[in-house]
Amino acid sequence: MCTAITLQSLALDHFFGRNMDFSHEIEPTMFLSPRNDVWKNALNQKNMKTAYRFLAIGQQKDDLLGLFDGVNERGFAAAALYFAGYAAYAEGDTSQSGKRSLASLEFLRYLLGNCSSVDDLKKQISQIRVVGLKDPVTHSVAPLHWIAADRGNHCVVLEPVNGELKCYENPLGVLANSPDFTWHMTNLRNYLGVSPRQPQETCWGTVHLSPFGQGAGTTLLPGGYTSPERFVRAAFIKTHIATPLNTAQTVSSCFHIADTVKVLKGLVRTFLNTEDYTKYTAFIDLNKNTYYFNTYDHAQVWTVSLDSRPETSKLLSLGNLADAHAFATAYSA
Repeated sequence: MCTAITLQSLALDHFFGRNMDFSHEIEPTMFLSPRNDVWKNALNQKNMKTAYRFLAIGQQKDDLLGLFDGVNERGFAAAALYFAGYAAYAEGDTSQSGKRSLASLEFLRYLLGNCSSVDDLKKQISQIRVVGLKDPVTHSVAPLHWIAADRGNHCVVLEPVNGELKCYENPLGVLANSPDFTWHMTNLRNYLGVSPRQPQETCWGTVHLSPFGQGAGTTLLPGGYTSPERFVRAAFIKTHIATPLNTAQTVSSCFHIADTVKVLKGLVRTFLNTEDYTKYTAFIDLNKNTYYFNTYDHAQVWTVSLDSRPETSKLLSLGNLADAHAFATAYSA
């Protein structure tokens, strides 16, 4: 369970972010990756090299770095979200001629390190195969799809379908989980009656009906925590809130939107009787390559900037999000 959105201000601040919802215990950590970083492809142990430095949240376990979201020096950002029941990765020979094979858990690392924009991503994906790989947290092949955006206000969704990566334009700048992205976009047509405006008074026969009060136009807006409900709710709220004027208002609006789809502890229980809830919320100013984040247990928003971090020669763990005071600055508008 996760929800991602983009948001743009009147001053053309471009933001990208997400709620990270998960039912397994994780230790989300902020990582700084340098330019020209060399890492081993988990599928074949071949050397991979990054072109851009980036800042990302993820977790490193058993020598495998899995990233959840991040931004690189060119203002290109991406995030991985669960895609249960629908992700169909490539299979078979990972040395297939003409294509680069990447493990599903390392695909985001590749994107952040090698794509300068959404257009650049679109040029590269036809030459990439994404292969499922068991992760050390769930000990299963995590079914994933990805959302990517840049400071040019371009946004796409990538989904593994029948072994191939499909790329969909995302005009709404919203993503949740299953079903597939095209289904979610079609499903929005079920909510044409949702509006910020009051419905007109009407008569059923001789009975006169009028709204109880303000907000009656949103009666049909879904309020649950399934992926379709969160997608619809995030899409409606994002496209109908007052457009933020500047950076500070955009930060505030992003976290307000995220709160409407945040999953609180105890509201969603899995078949294993574990709690699925929002571990952290993070948004990125793509113009300034700056993270804003908080965690479930600590509402204080913290900020850390890629551009202000000194150059490094190797991948660096800045620290666990729960210990943000050690590497980030407390945010105050």
